[in-house]
Amino acid sequence: MEYNPILSSKLSLSSDIPLYTQLVGIIKRQIASGTLAVGALLPSEAELCRALDVSRNTVRQAVGELEEEGLVVRKRGKGTFVADPTTNRRGVRYSFTTEVSSMGKTPSSTLVDFDLIVPSAEICRKMDLKEGTQVYCFTRIRNVDGKPLILETSYYPQYIYPNLTKQMVQTHSFYSLLYHVGITPFAADDSYETVTLDEQRARLLKVDIGSCAFYHQRRTRTEDGRIYEYTCSYIRGDRVRLDVHMQKGNMTFVRTIDE
Repeated sequence: MEYNPILSSKLSLSSDIPLYTQLVGIIKRQIASGTLAVGALLPSEAELCRALDVSRNTVRQAVGELEEEGLVVRKRGKGTFVADPTTNRRGVRYSFTTEVSSMGKTPSSTLVDFDLIVPSAEICRKMDLKEGTQVYCFTRIRNVDGKPLILETSYYPQYIYPNLTKQMVQTHSFYSLLYHVGITPFAADDSYETVTLDEQRARLLKVDIGSCAFYHQRRTRTEDGRIYEYTCSYIRGDRVRLDVHMQKGNMTFVRTIDE
């Protein structure tokens, strides 16, 4: 095959970002810039392992995430190709780490709170849960280049990952943990509205009280229709722009993060 620019990329062993996530970000940037056009063949697993000095598991995890997002498609006996964005995707996948890394920025998270709770009737209603069902509830500050961007509180039923611990949430992408137990996102419902921040939220996001923010709610479902995630987030309005592009048969939604 022709020389592929991915093979000259470098991964950082000293970074807090997992190697597979770094690789996802590199490939996403090549696709977004047009360097890898629709239909372009990605290097083989062996080529990527050799050029980047990573394991096959790292490469497979990265390609699997790109495939889940609908950015690449694997064809048996032929290889992995850049997918046509106008075709229907198998499902949805969102990772704060890969989104931010693909922009060439450095993501990090600060865990504010972690607990196993019996949620309110309102949360049970939003997640289609029986009242009394225990859920994990954890709040994180999502940082970009060391600056707080999002204050995020997430709820997950305990039964989907019974042995989750605070340490695991601090050291792993929760989506990657779910992926390994067979929980993958298929559909998500999002809503955005504008709000002003109260004293506590403003302090955590390091902005003035009363600053504008986007209030974002997401409910994520598996392919069989179960809601396994409800997340509500406050996103700093001074650092994020939301862009929507529509054309026949397709729509893209992009968050641009400013310095």
